[in-house]
Amino acid sequence: MAAASGPGTSKPLDVVPIEDASLGAFYRSMNLTERRTFWACAAGWALDGMDFMIYPLVIGTIISLWKVDPGTAGLAATVTLLASALGGWIAGFVADRIGRVLTLQITILWFSFFSLVCAFVQNFEQLLVARALLGLGFGGEWAAGAVLMGETIRAQYRGRAVGSVQSGWAIGWGLAVLSQAVLFSYLPPESAWRWMFVIGAFPALLVFYLRRYVEEPKVAAETRAKARAAGEQPKLWEIFAGPLLRTTILASLAAAGCQGGYYAITTWLPRYLTTERGLSIVSSTGYLSALIVGSFAGYLVGAWLADRLGRRPLFLIFSVGAILVIVAYTQLPLSNAVLWVLGFPLGFFASGYFSGMGAFLTELYPTRLRGSGQGFCYNFGRGLGALFPYLVGELSKSIGLASAIAVFAAGAYGVFFLAAFALPETRGKVLHVDG
Repeated sequence: MAAASGPGTSKPLDVVPIEDASLGAFYRSMNLTERRTFWACAAGWALDGMDFMIYPLVIGTIISLWKVDPGTAGLAATVTLLASALGGWIAGFVADRIGRVLTLQITILWFSFFSLVCAFVQNFEQLLVARALLGLGFGGEWAAGAVLMGETIRAQYRGRAVGSVQSGWAIGWGLAVLSQAVLFSYLPPESAWRWMFVIGAFPALLVFYLRRYVEEPKVAAETRAKARAAGEQPKLWEIFAGPLLRTTILASLAAAGCQGGYYAITTWLPRYLTTERGLSIVSSTGYLSALIVGSFAGYLVGAWLADRLGRRPLFLIFSVGAILVIVAYTQLPLSNAVLWVLGFPLGFFASGYFSGMGAFLTELYPTRLRGSGQGFCYNFGRGLGALFPYLVGELSKSIGLASAIAVFAAGAYGVFFLAAFALPETRGKVLHVDG
């Protein structure tokens, strides 16, 4: 093993070489505990993605039924993400105190319940409140699940395993689009959108699997036991002290850039296709499918590159690619046929970098603060990125939806590039029990 200086600490940290960088190597080498955790987190992230993407798919229906303007409609997505930022930070801190698995169970039950509540609201104000409460659990699920995966999987496979779990988001997105196509084909819009939110309550069933089969990572359990024995519990503000402060600031900016660009695109693209491109809800499904397939491929390739090239090269390559494709998609005079083809690279570059984020943030912090650090950085980024759906909606009133999407997405990916460039490489880092 080679020694390397870790971010936020003067201690040398063990780094293992990545001897087999093939995408499937991690799964072939998994033990039973790792495989159970992998599938539980992949399912959780897929259902999480389905829950979040339901609203962007019904946003046009909400605008029509309740006569809300685009900026106000985008506010519901923004509020969900802002609440998820708070929920993720809290859940990360709680996971450092009570455990990763228990926190994951609580957050899944929370956002599933409030998805069901969304199906019964009677006006936009009630929907806004329900989506905000859903967001608390939605953000918490990622924080707990990403730390759980990062600590369970061995260092030489962490990037590919955590990145492959991230691909579950595209599957969840696809399930949401499929549900939309079926429900809006057979039901009137006035009721179809409500049934979309009912489907969003299904993740609650995953808790039964978690309770039976998924174990707490040993490195986390042993660190908490040592802290309790010494009478020392992690504090919420420790990630802002000493050398960790720089890491927290840069990682938060990177998370803000990558998520701001993603939300600017995915929240408003369905609306862009049905208004500025004149497609119906059902006919736009094919265009979104190209985007989703590209997204899924991007997650898998990103997972491979996270271990093959490293976390930082992945972020730099994909942020530049995302800027180029989104500008072409929204600003060039392309036919609908070309737009359909371009959906694949748009989904590929606008999603694939997420495959490296979970492992990267896991590796930036010591075990006793990993939940707090990872939960804060990713969800600070989510909170700042949450402003983008609202801002895109507002700016679209003056420059059009296509240009508004391009402005905010390109700006966000630029911030992502710069922050990632300033952060250290962490590929192959071995996680240790603190103390």
